[in-house]
Amino acid sequence: MFVFSLVTLYLGFTLLASASPLPVFGPLERNLANTNVVQNSLFSDSSSPTVLSLARRFNSTGSSNVLKFDQARAKAMQQRGRTDEDPSSAADASVINVDATSQAVSYVVEVIIGGRTCWYHLLVDTGSSNTWIGANASNPYVPTESSRLTGDGFDRTHPTHPGYEVLETVIIAEGLVLSGQSIGVALYADGMAGIDGILGIGPSALTRGSFLPDTAKSVNTVTDTAWYSGLLDARVISIFFRPSNTIDSKNGELTFGGIDKTKFKGPLHYTPLTTTGQTASFVGVMQTIVYGDESNVVLAPSAGILDTGTTLILIAPDAFKRYQAYTGGVPDDTVGLLSITPDQYAKLRTLVFIIGGVRYELTPNAQIWPRALNEALGGTSDKIYLIVNDLGSMSEGGMEFINGMSFLERFYMVYDIAGAQAGLAYTQYTYADIN
Repeated sequence: MFVFSLVTLYLGFTLLASASPLPVFGPLERNLANTNVVQNSLFSDSSSPTVLSLARRFNSTGSSNVLKFDQARAKAMQQRGRTDEDPSSAADASVINVDATSQAVSYVVEVIIGGRTCWYHLLVDTGSSNTWIGANASNPYVPTESSRLTGDGFDRTHPTHPGYEVLETVIIAEGLVLSGQSIGVALYADGMAGIDGILGIGPSALTRGSFLPDTAKSVNTVTDTAWYSGLLDARVISIFFRPSNTIDSKNGELTFGGIDKTKFKGPLHYTPLTTTGQTASFVGVMQTIVYGDESNVVLAPSAGILDTGTTLILIAPDAFKRYQAYTGGVPDDTVGLLSITPDQYAKLRTLVFIIGGVRYELTPNAQIWPRALNEALGGTSDKIYLIVNDLGSMSEGGMEFINGMSFLERFYMVYDIAGAQAGLAYTQYTYADIN
């Protein structure tokens, strides 16, 4: 088996193989990473990654519930964060499910689990860390010669219908073959039409509370297994999505082991991950949000998370009230999102996210739901919906925002596990008027 230092997953459906690794994080790169900036020129043009296609999908069970789904997930994340702050409460973690099981919009990768013909469509989720299957009754898990039962139950998907854990071979792409990977096999999971489960790529601590009877048990994520198996040159995951106005679009990539410099423009800036409070359990960062300029503060410096399992951008209730006042948006009775008129859109100002001292600009066009997808959302075709909304509840000392896919579609994201930092960069789509 060849060892690749970088494995990249594109959003689509075709498996593409390549031959040589992309060298990342040599001595010079590490020194520059410590200054929180990585320049494009540091990365070689001579190599190409192994590529597996992925796709963005709408949940056919009711995408009009996008806000409700996101807020329910946010509440579960806040509860999980509070639980993880107390090391004695491992048992409580087992009943708090933060997987994106009912997500209205999902980003899916095809992987092999077990036999070479056993393909599964898994939702990519930085907000959870277990990899599990069994959500699709028409594509059940089939044990193989490599399967090994651990004897532990798995209850991440449903508190009253626990499944079980197996150690299994997982093939994410040619060159990224994981042996003995912990896989949860669900016996029951609802709300995941056409999706087989979750590919959890968040912090490994989130696996704690997933198993029975030992609720304190934690396991390696797929990234951990790849790293400890010597398959990656860097313990890094990079995520690129481009905005799209079609339902099932091939619009991004997931990179294991480094970064793809062709997917971002200018410097890649890093900021430390949060280490305390509710966000420490996730890909947490500090952030300030202003509307137009610093005189219009929407969100004062606060902790929150970057999350691929959330569709919208959710902010604390008081911050949302300020954003609503600035934009003049009115809640739409059908979809729950703020709606604005064409005249209000013409006056909409850039929403600026300040992370690690760097300004990331969300243009007026980037603040609205793709109008071509209004009806898929359950809305009216000619309305203008805003993708910033209410987190749903005060976090009481922890999670004040969630930057979901509506944010991440405009910026390149790096989750540097070893360096305990997150990186963001502008892309060619940051200012695209596609919505």
